[in-house]
Amino acid sequence: MIQVVVTESYDASCAYVADMICKLVNEKPACKLGLATGGTPVPMYKKLIEANQAGKVDFSAVRTVNLDEYCGIPGTHDQSYRYFMNTNLFDHINIDKANTYVAQGMGDPAANAAELEAKVYEGGVADLQLLGIGNNGHIAFNEASDTLHATAHIEHLTESTINANARFFARKEDVPTTAITMGMGDILAAKCVVLIATGLAKTEAIRGLVMSDEITTHNPSTMLKMHPNAVVVIDKELAEAVGYKG
Repeated sequence: MIQVVVTESYDASCAYVADMICKLVNEKPACKLGLATGGTPVPMYKKLIEANQAGKVDFSAVRTVNLDEYCGIPGTHDQSYRYFMNTNLFDHINIDKANTYVAQGMGDPAANAAELEAKVYEGGVADLQLLGIGNNGHIAFNEASDTLHATAHIEHLTESTINANARFFARKEDVPTTAITMGMGDILAAKCVVLIATGLAKTEAIRGLVMSDEITTHNPSTMLKMHPNAVVVIDKELAEAVGYKG
């Protein structure tokens, strides 16, 4: 069941989700968070940093597992998701990095996928799984397709996803074409799923998610309709573009 929250602005959406996470951590200091990368959550992570540095939330006992990682680049690469998490969040809060997990981009892909799958369930599933959404409705790197995977696997990225991520690399040719990702079953296993979206490029994907009860692998986000505790946070501009009235 999808709960849709419409805020006045993208900044307000980030504040709403940051408050959700802070409340969870304060209520359950040793909680497990599923985290996401990409441009969308960055301002939200800044709010978590501000809250932590102001003494409003303590991450010292929190455990985290990230959704995905590019194949073929090491964690020290400035476009790896390990580097992203360190620079945008972990380096600035009082979390123990030994309690954070981002899949390995180098080495044996099958072994790395198996390790990610184990981490999803190690010590229990995520109390909250943070999600963004791709223009084609992809969740993590579960691309729109005739089929989806339930468990962690290696995904071949679509041209749409490669084009969307090319802005982060010097050349489009430098964008990895495969990634390791949680499967949809892994994501749906979380106790609560929170998706944040902004921007008119996401209109069709969000419309498919919130405006009907249809589920299709060609918009992977629609699988969230089967989750008992899924929250979609969008700003007023995107809600109006989608036609969502509340």
